[in-house]
Amino acid sequence: MRAPLADRMRPATLSDFVGQEELLGEGRFLSSVLSARPLPSLIFWGPPGSGKTTLARILAAETNAVFLPYSAVLSGVKEIKEAIADLKRSRSMEGIAASRPAILFIDEIHRFNKAQQDALLPFVEDGTVTLFGTTTENPSFEIRNALLSRCRVLVLSPLLPAHLERIVARALTDPERGLGKPASFLGPDTLRHIVAVADGDARVALNALEAAVAIALHKGLAAVDLETAEEALRKKGLLYDKDGEEHYNLISALHKSLRGSDPDAALYWLARMLAAGEDPLYIARRMIRFASEDVGNAAPGALQMTVAAAETYERLGSPEGELALAQAAVYLATAPKSNRIYTAWQKATRDAEKEGTAPVPLHLRNAPTRLMKDLGYGKEYRYPHDFADAFVPENYFPENLGKRKYYDPSDAGHEKVIAERLKAWWGRK
Repeated sequence: MRAPLADRMRPATLSDFVGQEELLGEGRFLSSVLSARPLPSLIFWGPPGSGKTTLARILAAETNAVFLPYSAVLSGVKEIKEAIADLKRSRSMEGIAASRPAILFIDEIHRFNKAQQDALLPFVEDGTVTLFGTTTENPSFEIRNALLSRCRVLVLSPLLPAHLERIVARALTDPERGLGKPASFLGPDTLRHIVAVADGDARVALNALEAAVAIALHKGLAAVDLETAEEALRKKGLLYDKDGEEHYNLISALHKSLRGSDPDAALYWLARMLAAGEDPLYIARRMIRFASEDVGNAAPGALQMTVAAAETYERLGSPEGELALAQAAVYLATAPKSNRIYTAWQKATRDAEKEGTAPVPLHLRNAPTRLMKDLGYGKEYRYPHDFADAFVPENYFPENLGKRKYYDPSDAGHEKVIAERLKAWWGRK
């Protein structure tokens, strides 16, 4: 069975590669990598279809490296270790010089957890293998620092329309690896449509071309018209990689629109994510987080609103439940904002990590037994309900910390009421 067009058209040399000019060409990074010994470990970071795997394979081929390809989705560390052990044995038995590099290629390396990534370190550090990893995620967040510090990161960009046009035209006319059709078999409007839908992804463009040509041939058409291309692509919809960087870019845009109190922009980004197939409950969870992080006590109802929106969606599903998410988004965008809960929590967390062994003061300890009472547990504790307004000045912190102030309410919304109440209490202190 013949391989898919996208696999058949994969470039075999750097001169055959289209796009990523900032990395290729004389004096550019990849050209210098080819002359480097030993090869550096590399992380190829970029969107789907930008050429990450292709570039890794080209570098391995042009340096005559032993290539050990794995997928973090399909493979585990155990089989990788076994392959490296086999490599060491074969080198020892056959006397293979270390000058021939061995490249351990891990596709979607961000899928490995921290322990799995740590397991790769010894082999990279002792020079047994050079690590090549591909990822659609930001390596700063998804790759362990210990591993990332031993790699160079290559940032790939989405392919430009001009790049995709060249790739599609080459695949259409190539008589050996491609479809072997004349250039006229694909009209300019059809080509532009395929390129627009592909949105920088060469794999999508080639898959679309292959499907469109197959439909045209089945219909006995002399060329692929726009209607046929639309038929081939009708299930594609909005391009959106739910596991790639664009996923985080879009949720970031929604979050910042909410924080910026722009309900219209918030609705746009929400609609775009839902139309592209994002999990609505993921969006709901992020809005619940936003309700605490960016609205807080300025509008305490925000948390209830977003939780209710998530529960509503769980009951109704799409499309009915999406309206509850839209309602929550508008509420969050138009609510008074305060991040004082968020900043207070950060301060408290830092102190807890730094002073986490400070003993609980005796007056704050419960004394359920006679011995504990004799030891002073609960002694001199003043019960707030015995005092006016159920408040009595007291230090509830460990003695070595003293009184700390983390929460400083703003004048926004309900927090203004809280601020006035605290001010009255603090004045009594």
